[in-house]
Amino acid sequence: MAATQFVDDKDAFAERLIGSVTAAMDVLGIYLGDRLGYYAALTQGPATPAELAARTKTDARYTREWLEAQAASGILRLVNPGATQQDRRYELTPANAEVLLDQDSLSYVGPIARLFVGATSPLQRLLEAYRTGEGISFGDYGLDLREGQSEINRPVFLQALPNEWIPAMPDVHARLQQSGARVADVGCGAAWSAIGIARAFPGAQVDAFDLDEASVEMAKQNVAEAGLTERVRVQRRDAGDSDLAGQYDLVAVLEALHDMAQPVQALRTMRRIVSPTGAVMVVDEHVGDAHVAPADDLERLMYGWSLLHCLPAGRADTPSVATGTVLRPSMLRELAREAGFREIEPLPVEAGFFTVYRLHH
Repeated sequence: MAATQFVDDKDAFAERLIGSVTAAMDVLGIYLGDRLGYYAALTQGPATPAELAARTKTDARYTREWLEAQAASGILRLVNPGATQQDRRYELTPANAEVLLDQDSLSYVGPIARLFVGATSPLQRLLEAYRTGEGISFGDYGLDLREGQSEINRPVFLQALPNEWIPAMPDVHARLQQSGARVADVGCGAAWSAIGIARAFPGAQVDAFDLDEASVEMAKQNVAEAGLTERVRVQRRDAGDSDLAGQYDLVAVLEALHDMAQPVQALRTMRRIVSPTGAVMVVDEHVGDAHVAPADDLERLMYGWSLLHCLPAGRADTPSVATGTVLRPSMLRELAREAGFREIEPLPVEAGFFTVYRLHH
């Protein structure tokens, strides 16, 4: 992503701020289109405001305002600009539809609007948390954040995880292809990662653990709809239970370690439950090894999530290491060493927003 430039000019900074708010308005407009079903309805073909309102059972005047705003922002295409307001037709192009609606596409980032709205939902509580040092539990961020995070990770967990990331560990890949292989997915969320692994390795049994009750229920539903209840067991349970020791050929924590109040304890648990010949995989955010200011846009994005959600959520339980989203490789190396791992190895895979690590025990 592009590098950010320091701005020390009042006019340039004011322009940047206005541009940032304009971009945020785009995100909120996308949220409306997602939640109201406007985008999905437009896949039936171009529509006038009245037609789209009828398709979605929404108010025609609000629908017209949304369509005009979306076309003004270049998200929708105005098909017949010379027509009257009521007769103008708007279309969602296939390329933009893929980004906004295609759950199986690696370009699917539409849910980021839902994720953003969820992260900003407890703003008044967030102000108080900054004053007191308290945290905000994951559950208190609500459905938008839970679903947004689940959906935006879905394509990469179903595709890249089993087809690119795990094969970067040839010994683990070979073991998972054998009957009776066992995998632990720690902090499984909606269980797309567990589903992706189970689909790719039909002889494997996957145990998916999470402590968030609503996430566990969502995960169970996803697993049932995937037809995998026989091989993917979703449990609201601490993976540190003593009877799990040494059972797993692969133990994975995927975009969850930085949210944990006690990451060293979690890593120790992972080290204990993996078999002597198995592997521990950590997938976390793709950030630099040191703080740089100004940083690139990706690092700015990660700090944004940290300010609004990951740091407060990580402080909801006490005591807390208070990692935040920006879990740098050097920090992970220290946590892993304290947990008893010999070294961490970044795997040679292109993982977009993530870095994929193998921890050697």
